[in-house]
Amino acid sequence: MGSTQTSKKQGHVVGSRARGVFSGLKIRKKLIVLHTSFSLALGVLLLVALAPAMGKMVDGAEQDQAKLIFESVVTHSGASGFDQSTVATRYGELSELGISQRDATQLGVTPELRIPLQGDTFGGGIVGFDPSTQRYLEIRTRSPQARMTVQWIYGLVIATLFAGYAIVAVALELLVLPQHVYLPIQSLLHADDAARSKDEANELVPEHLITTDELGEIMVSRNETIGQLRSNERELAAALGRLEIVAIDLHKKNRLLETARKNLEGADRLASLGMMSAGIAHELNTPLSVVKGLVGQLKEQGELGESEIKLLARVVGRIEILSEGLLDFARVRTPRLEPSKIHKVIEDAWMLIKLDRQSVLPGQKIEFVNKVNQDHIIACDPGRMVQVFVNLIRNAVHALRSVTEQDVGCITVSSTIETREDGDWIVISVIDNGPGIDPGTIDSMFDPFVSTKMDSQGTGLGLAVTDGIVREHGGIVVPSNVSVGGMPGYKNSGGAKFEVHLPVNISD
Repeated sequence: MGSTQTSKKQGHVVGSRARGVFSGLKIRKKLIVLHTSFSLALGVLLLVALAPAMGKMVDGAEQDQAKLIFESVVTHSGASGFDQSTVATRYGELSELGISQRDATQLGVTPELRIPLQGDTFGGGIVGFDPSTQRYLEIRTRSPQARMTVQWIYGLVIATLFAGYAIVAVALELLVLPQHVYLPIQSLLHADDAARSKDEANELVPEHLITTDELGEIMVSRNETIGQLRSNERELAAALGRLEIVAIDLHKKNRLLETARKNLEGADRLASLGMMSAGIAHELNTPLSVVKGLVGQLKEQGELGESEIKLLARVVGRIEILSEGLLDFARVRTPRLEPSKIHKVIEDAWMLIKLDRQSVLPGQKIEFVNKVNQDHIIACDPGRMVQVFVNLIRNAVHALRSVTEQDVGCITVSSTIETREDGDWIVISVIDNGPGIDPGTIDSMFDPFVSTKMDSQGTGLGLAVTDGIVREHGGIVVPSNVSVGGMPGYKNSGGAKFEVHLPVNISD
């Protein structure tokens, strides 16, 4: 059933492409039609070519017979006594007898002249002057023997043609075509069927069936093409196998990298929490001392004044803010996107930096300027975005430790909105006036465990975690150095610059 459908489909394809009278015939039928048509055409041409000669031969015989009869008529002074089925006589003027003016003139000059007449439905003949009657006489004769001979010649020619056709057809069908045409074509078809069915053992034409003519050249070319195709298929299969192995290995490495990134993020949080613990403890001691004193006063006096109550509420609120900031910073969770003001994110990050006593050293002069537009709002996870800017600002604080006591370190954070082909993006810049970034470390500074802090207190994880969080939000981090004069009013006005590019609206 499948082979039948395939054959029908192939026939349809061939029929839709081929054009011509014989396009739908098999080769054997085409050859039969062609050499039969050739033989018939040759016979017709021979008959057409022989017809004038045969006609002249019959006319000549009948004209010669008519001359003999004419002489007999003139000699015996009478046209009677002849067989009317083979001889016809008629007297008349030249115009009546159908003689041309030219022939009439010649006959008038030479009365002995005999004008030949072409054969008509009766036969050929002559026209001459009969002295006995002083009239012009037309004699036409019909030669059955000559006409029979011509028909016999026609029959012989036709028989010869049919015999020649039969000999050629038999020779072609028995001796030439089966071995040199039909068998090679059949072997090609069998090989093609095997190639379509993936039967590699039979898809090539055997060497002993390859002829030395044009069909043989086609067979050789086809075998080479099939061999090259199978070689390419094997190479492609091997390449796909290697590609699949590489893809599986890459998938495993991506999973390991993602796991490592999440672990690094947690490790960075733990490191940051450890570094901030001393500062938080110091910050909590002061309000707790106030609370302790107010509690003692309440115990002794039994009441508090309005000013003491306000102080207690303010101190408790301060402790709550510190606790909430610490929990937000330490919490690890899947990014939860919500509209967030970048200005507040920067303020929260700076507050956590100030709590870290190991980041901002006593006596270190740092001016922090938050120039972020308060109307700039993006969809992000505010807790994770705080961690991004904690890492960037803390790196800037550490870089500013090289600034002398007479100089003032400055950290400026600003934001701009850029409209691009894929929508609106916000660019948040963190700039300091420190020594800048070593050009040799820019390409590797987002790799884990790469620390560029001069006091060697960095974990080497901050920028790697920062880059991962920003990428989770669909953005990128671009580090660079600020050219001299980039921060007017401050010495060492070069420094480092980190740009955080984030889409304002993040699609699901």
